[in-house]
Amino acid sequence: MAMNAPPIGDPAASLGGRLWQWRGGNMDLADASGFTLEDDLVTQLLLSRGVARDDLARHRAPALRNFLPDPSIFRDMDNAAERLADAIAAREVITVYGDYDVDGATSAALMIRLLRSLGHDARYYIPDRLLEGYGPSGEALVRIAEDGSTLVVTVDCGAMAHEALEMARDAGLDVIVVDHHKCSADLPRAVALVNPNRLDEDDAAAAHGNLAAVGVAFVLAVALVRCLRGRGWFADRPEPDLMALLDLVALGTVADVAALHGLNRALVAQGLKVMARRENIGMAALIDTSRLGRAPSCSDLGFALGPRVNAGGRVGESTLGVRLLTTADPDEATAIAAQLSKLNDERRGIEASVQEAAEAQIERQHNRAVLVLAGRGWHPGVIGIVAGRIKEKTGKPCFIVALDATDGTGKGSGRSITGVDIGAAIIAAREAGLLVAGGGHAMAAGLTVAPGKLEALADWLDDRLAGEILGARSRQSMAIDLSVAPGGLTPALVELLESAGPYGNGWPGPRVAVGPVWRVKADVVGTDHVRLILRGRDGASFKGMAFRAAATDMGQALLHGPGDRALWLAGRAKIDDWSSRRVAELHIDDAAWA
Repeated sequence: MAMNAPPIGDPAASLGGRLWQWRGGNMDLADASGFTLEDDLVTQLLLSRGVARDDLARHRAPALRNFLPDPSIFRDMDNAAERLADAIAAREVITVYGDYDVDGATSAALMIRLLRSLGHDARYYIPDRLLEGYGPSGEALVRIAEDGSTLVVTVDCGAMAHEALEMARDAGLDVIVVDHHKCSADLPRAVALVNPNRLDEDDAAAAHGNLAAVGVAFVLAVALVRCLRGRGWFADRPEPDLMALLDLVALGTVADVAALHGLNRALVAQGLKVMARRENIGMAALIDTSRLGRAPSCSDLGFALGPRVNAGGRVGESTLGVRLLTTADPDEATAIAAQLSKLNDERRGIEASVQEAAEAQIERQHNRAVLVLAGRGWHPGVIGIVAGRIKEKTGKPCFIVALDATDGTGKGSGRSITGVDIGAAIIAAREAGLLVAGGGHAMAAGLTVAPGKLEALADWLDDRLAGEILGARSRQSMAIDLSVAPGGLTPALVELLESAGPYGNGWPGPRVAVGPVWRVKADVVGTDHVRLILRGRDGASFKGMAFRAAATDMGQALLHGPGDRALWLAGRAKIDDWSSRRVAELHIDDAAWA
């Protein structure tokens, strides 16, 4: 293969053992010194992500009005809006019952801020992860009824809460469920259950099954305002600005790793614009505590803001996220944001300890298609993160199970690879009698397993998912969008590529191949990150970063391989935020010898 061409289709060349392939057409511009194909490049990015040619204009600038469906296409949506409108008109006490993660916190905050804008001050209830676990409990719902609430709106939970909702019904409490997790055919009894993943949804609604719960909550907000408008509610009142809630939708959607295509992409694109305006006092404090010196990007939501909100529910106080995102007091916002940042630092230390213990078990399961790793004393608040880390490291779906020190009951969290639906598998395992509780969506799931049943569960998951995993892994490759010479890696290129975003799960960020290049300097910085200075034949040099790669085969080759041998690098082109001048760098996913 010629040195001036990236090693497409040559897995032997890859230091990471991955097959490089063009995502769309061949965009080999390695000998070009710059870019004059702005519209053509963006068009290529959109087409290669599944956009039809006659739909390019809508996706080039994803405005919400072009993607938002009629809320009435969802089952129970109109019932939910009517019941909420009745409660607002009658001044009933409404409680929003949320989950303790980012999607739950943003969903709850959205409903609370919406109701406040309608002149109704709702209460909220966020369960404690360790003491109460996931989802609405019957005992909590009964207490909420006894405290005077007549309507509860559950957000990001409730789709499988059959027993709890029966207890609420017996206590005279109406419940509206707003969720996005996988459902079984037998739905719990509620006044309304709004979930695009209901098995009885029509195709038009089911097409939005990738919405996070906060996205479903936003559609309910649209339906509620429309309902109130039809009743003449705004004849002497201003209508709420629903667009102002989109910063919450963007944060919850990205943090929950929802697929960023269609409606989700429009919600996040517009939400980032709202976030940049810093109108939500709590969100602004969160941005400041994250030490972002600019408006947040999509990746910042997943890696800087989201983990801090999550930290409250994982290792701290479960209500902190909702309190932060609903407060109108700047001093309170600053204090809560600082507390969440401190808890996030604490979470990192706990996570590292659990991950080390879990990784020690991997070798004993090397023949398994699905990793099920368990230990006593593991903190339930970090098991989802550790499952994601090990999934990325091994390329296998992974469940991390924290075993109760007293009776051995396991609380588990799983993360999957693209193409393997673990949410459906966990529901099936529950129906097969292997689980006390469980649910989730394609990429993430939670479970409770009785003492003594963990090994049987692991065997069952292996049998059910082995075929899916084999097929998914056989389709895995590393998609390259374009190839450039080092001199083409510029801030202008980064801006052009970002204009086809926002990027995330389901709408992958463009991967650039840069080469051929020679190593000028290589060292390890931070936590096992490999930092490189590289130079090309055109005389241009740039910085490359391979995160958490120092101990990998690729990282060792980049650090210690022959300096006179040319390389091709593939990764994401980014702006170097730490540089004193505005320059582009490459965040490396893989490397190959030229």
